[in-house]
Amino acid sequence: MRPIHLISFGYLHLPTGPDGQPIPLAADRIEDVRDRLRDPAAVRDILDLDGLDPRVQDVVLATPGARELLANLAGYANLPAGPAASPSAVQVGSTEVLTGLPKDTPS
Repeated sequence: MRPIHLISFGYLHLPTGPDGQPIPLAADRIEDVRDRLRDPAAVRDILDLDGLDPRVQDVVLATPGARELLANLAGYANLPAGPAASPSAVQVGSTEVLTGLPKDTPS
């Protein structure tokens, strides 16, 4: 299986186009999870932690549907769409930067 590079971004922190809509960076796939994953910033005792801390990952992965989303992204990485040696770049966008997903997730 090919690795996945999950790139977290916050829609509120992106540059905007002439129409005022946010412009995400280039990626193989962009997932808007603003309504689908729990925002780790809502849990006060993990505010100063990053997504590599297991406590932050536990908060995000406890959201119903989070594990299914990651399985879907892993399946996407294995579609025959380019050199097998290169990882899929997947951006995961939320209102703020979503820090609860590991930066590099092997599929």
